[in-house]
Amino acid sequence: MFDRDPASKAAGMELLDAGNGQATVRMAVTADMVNGHAITHGGYVFMVADTAFACACNSRGPVTVAAGADVAFLRSTRAGDVLTAYARERVVQGRSGIYDVTVTCEDGVVAEFRGRSRTIGAA
Repeated sequence: MFDRDPASKAAGMELLDAGNGQATVRMAVTADMVNGHAITHGGYVFMVADTAFACACNSRGPVTVAAGADVAFLRSTRAGDVLTAYARERVVQGRSGIYDVTVTCEDGVVAEFRGRSRTIGAA
């Protein structure tokens, strides 16, 4: 799935690992990704978490999409920082799933994301 994701690639994301309901994605924050406070725009933090979530929930094969997600921003980052998003499956019941994603930078937690998935078709 990541190979067919131009948005994540345009943001410079790299898929480090995916399989068995888990995924790890890394993204370096560029000067184009900061807001007027010179900190990483929350949309990019959400995006790296969402990409890891998508890779995790699609790692078992069936086509799966987001049904919703929430994020808690815990600390800011800046241009030059590298964000790593670790996604893991919590539960899948029928066609619905819940995934948690932790976004880190230099061993500190930047954000916590909870995604809700829905399987919509075969691989």
